[in-house]
Amino acid sequence: MATAIIDGLLAAGRTPADFFVVEPFEATREVSVAKGIATATEPTDALGDCGIWVLATKPQTLQGACEAARPFLKPSTVVVSIAAGMRIETIAGWLGGHGRVVRTMPNTPAKVGLGLTGMFATAGCSVADRTAADRVFAASGERMWVATEAMLDPITAITGSGPGYVFYFMEAMERAAIELGFAPDEARKLSVAAFRGAAELAKQDPEPLSTLRERVTSKGGTTYAALSHMWDAKVGETITAALHKASERAAEMAEQLAKPAK
Repeated sequence: MATAIIDGLLAAGRTPADFFVVEPFEATREVSVAKGIATATEPTDALGDCGIWVLATKPQTLQGACEAARPFLKPSTVVVSIAAGMRIETIAGWLGGHGRVVRTMPNTPAKVGLGLTGMFATAGCSVADRTAADRVFAASGERMWVATEAMLDPITAITGSGPGYVFYFMEAMERAAIELGFAPDEARKLSVAAFRGAAELAKQDPEPLSTLRERVTSKGGTTYAALSHMWDAKVGETITAALHKASERAAEMAEQLAKPAK
């Protein structure tokens, strides 16, 4: 995800000189080196010169990363975390009680500039801080600021995990297309086209999604036959219940990650 963010910002006009990457793993670090970006295996004084930090580690390694970087943290630094489930209170604690922290929840379509990033900032963040954090993700797609940190849990369930649900449905359509006589590459093309076209139509047309569905559903027609089968199987109710489960799990994970390591 860090690479996607950097690539998006470079494409939007930033230069390699605008970045400094701390990455202990050589193979990953070389990706930034190849772009002309200054790197280091551990935090250095150069980190202190960066006005915005993006914490892009896995949740399990975030504490160590924060504690290693803490000596170089300035009161004016805006710290942005993309670590799933890591609460601001926990991150701020590892950074010595730092008050300018933004927690985000991006999703994988950010890699192609079509993501949606959920964002929440602490009260210590100014309007300028929020604007700066927002710009980090501008090239990755849309942003949605939420009023409470807890709302990042349903954002995680809906858009963070959402691509997985979509791919699952696309797989089913692909299988059906193959069973109906199409070659695998043709089946994939059909499945992708259906989702890509429908998503773009939904984005451009302000009508409710139910109205868009009804426009292509003639009673007794092919769409109606398929949807009737889904209604009988309670597919819609199952999807809604599944997203509630995902949101609950996101909250549980946040609770678990907030507990001190034994």
